[in-house]
Amino acid sequence: MSSEQGPPEWVAVGRVGRAHGVKGEVSVLPLSEVPSRFEPGSTMFAGPSGEHALVVGASRRHQRKLLVAFEGVGDRTAAEALAGQYLFVPADQIPSLPEGSYWPHELIGCEVATEAGRSLGRVREVAHTQANDVWITEGDGGEVLVPALREVVASVDVAGRRIVVREVPGLTAP
Repeated sequence: MSSEQGPPEWVAVGRVGRAHGVKGEVSVLPLSEVPSRFEPGSTMFAGPSGEHALVVGASRRHQRKLLVAFEGVGDRTAAEALAGQYLFVPADQIPSLPEGSYWPHELIGCEVATEAGRSLGRVREVAHTQANDVWITEGDGGEVLVPALREVVASVDVAGRRIVVREVPGLTAP
């Protein structure tokens, strides 16, 4: 697989859907669990390198999404130009989590190995399920789904980019 990745500079906190109405509002699917992320005055960035700063003017819940009006986005045409874009904040603006909890971006790219030292690949994706998160790894042996459970995960070293899992029949068997 590719070389090790470092921590990201940007973290996605939302994805713009489509324009809503004619006054510049857009629907946003929140990807953040920080309640204040979309309050008026909050700043986020759009574009692949965060080149376009957006300041929230107003927001309100609408079904499972938010309707957000950004300052300077005053009509439907300007709102439509944002459709499909991800909204980012600098990684240093995300809050710390309790011990033993990790943000998905901290896990992506971490090497996963068994206690015996056999590589299961690198975490490619974190899937959220009703029961627990599942870390999807990809390596020479293909894809492995690792349930993020204390019974399975022996240790996580985010700084060292390494996760060690216990030998689990059917999951880690060669």
